[in-house]
Amino acid sequence: MKTTLDIHDELLARAKRHARETGRPLRAVVEEGLRRVLARPVPRSRYKLPDLRAGDPAAPDPLERFSWPELRETIYDDPGGDPGAR
Repeated sequence: MKTTLDIHDELLARAKRHARETGRPLRAVVEEGLRRVLARPVPRSRYKLPDLRAGDPAAPDPLERFSWPELRETIYDDPGGDPGAR
């Protein structure tokens, strides 16, 4: 397949020189370079959650005294709402 690429002049000159020195066509040199780059595993950086804590980190956890059912009830409690609407 034919395509047009815009390559920096110095890089193209080096690629042509390399092709000439190795006795290969420029196309083969470019294809080899692409194959090498595309064969490398892509480094994946892990996402780090931003620190959005509020208050004094040394203070006791105010939620520690509650059990999970108590917390769930507090979170989902809707005192004025329709209990059947959940």
